[in-house]
Amino acid sequence: MFFLFIILGLLPSFAWLIFFLREDVHPEPKKMIARVFMIGALAAFFAVGFQFLLKNILQSFQINEYHLISFSLFGFIEEILKFLAAYLVVRKSKFFDEPIDAMIYMITAALGFAMVENLAIMLSIKVLSEAFGIIILRFVGATLLHALSSALVGYYWAKGLLEIRNWKLEIAKGIILATLLHTIFNYLIIISKEAIIYPIIFLTIAALFIFWDFEKVKT
Repeated sequence: MFFLFIILGLLPSFAWLIFFLREDVHPEPKKMIARVFMIGALAAFFAVGFQFLLKNILQSFQINEYHLISFSLFGFIEEILKFLAAYLVVRKSKFFDEPIDAMIYMITAALGFAMVENLAIMLSIKVLSEAFGIIILRFVGATLLHALSSALVGYYWAKGLLEIRNWKLEIAKGIILATLLHTIFNYLIIISKEAIIYPIIFLTIAALFIFWDFEKVKT
């Protein structure tokens, strides 16, 4: 039973990873993908530490973890760490040779990050039927959110490389927009309560724009 929960925790990230890697017309080496994925997973542990400290600071100002400010800051921390996970691995790599690689590696780091979250949740559940329900929601919800928000950062990174602009400024724009996407999704989860359809519709619309970004970077 334990191994089944582990498999369920792994499934969303690997399923989305396979899906997104097909968008790359010149596939990256598996070793690079694996390295970025694992550093993305490691970043999730750093996020927990930073968010724990931030939560205590916010509480001293009577701001709870479900406040819009908390959502924004927590999301910002996650987007920064996912970016660093990809950037620190690929910045000097000879395999980082196309603008679309920025999106691919960002998504890979994000899915490693999401895998840790999913595993943590699965290991806290004892009823298999509940685990199935939660992991399905996370497949179309939080896991996809991580991939899309990081893809957005990757798009602006790629845009900076393509247009020979200040790529650092473009990345900053991407992180701000990714944080906004992250914040809106989490806020919709809270205010929608049982009506999960609204956050899913929001993600679906965001996905359409981000797939369009993929096509722009590929051309």
